[in-house]
Amino acid sequence: MSDQDLKVASDHHEEMLDRVKTTGAISLSPELFEQLYLAPKNRGVNEQLRHTFGNPAPIALGGFLLCATPLSMILLEWQGAGGFGGGANVGSYFFLGGLLVLLGGIGEWILGNTFPATVFICFGGFWLTFGATIVPGYGAYALYSTSGIGAEGLEESQFYATFSFFLVAMTLLCAVFTVASIRTNVVLFTLLLLLVPTFACLSGSFFAVAQGLTMKAQTLQQYVTPKVVLFPFWLLVEPKFPVRATSVSQE
Repeated sequence: MSDQDLKVASDHHEEMLDRVKTTGAISLSPELFEQLYLAPKNRGVNEQLRHTFGNPAPIALGGFLLCATPLSMILLEWQGAGGFGGGANVGSYFFLGGLLVLLGGIGEWILGNTFPATVFICFGGFWLTFGATIVPGYGAYALYSTSGIGAEGLEESQFYATFSFFLVAMTLLCAVFTVASIRTNVVLFTLLLLLVPTFACLSGSFFAVAQGLTMKAQTLQQYVTPKVVLFPFWLLVEPKFPVRATSVSQE
């Protein structure tokens, strides 16, 4: 090959290199961001809805976190916190964990995102159920009182054994959600996976209370550290988490 041919090849190679620019971030369309953010894109949905309505997922996630984070600290008994179900925060169970998560689920349903809608609505129902169990007016534990005094129902083992099966059902539901979330992203999958042993330990804790094993119940209550479970959820809320990337784009 002559010197002239080598020079032409070298110039062509340099020209191609000049066209390539390395950047530290990429711009994503709203549809692609939503796909990375929570769930795969549903191609059967009218795309006009995505421009008309905002993303409802942060509403549901915010409501969940504002309930679950304080409850986690209560279960760990930080600063002397405690009481059945963290009853002092029952208002947040209704209006944050219940209302906001349900609204987020309905919003996802309107957009046609079946899986996020199912997860949010089921967890919204969980928080409403949990809150109603604590409120004396619903009579959940008063029914087990043998003296007619509602508060004494909390001293009956049958109440705790019965409520435990609700937590067992939540354990099974989270296991199903975990399998279904494989197609979404690592953060959501990890969160749902960690919720399985969390609900399992909480149900075991209630069974232990029913059997009078107070120390075992306390150990199971704190076995799966709730703040570890909630960490992936905070990452899911943080909007820049799924789109941080380094890529090569062409001018």
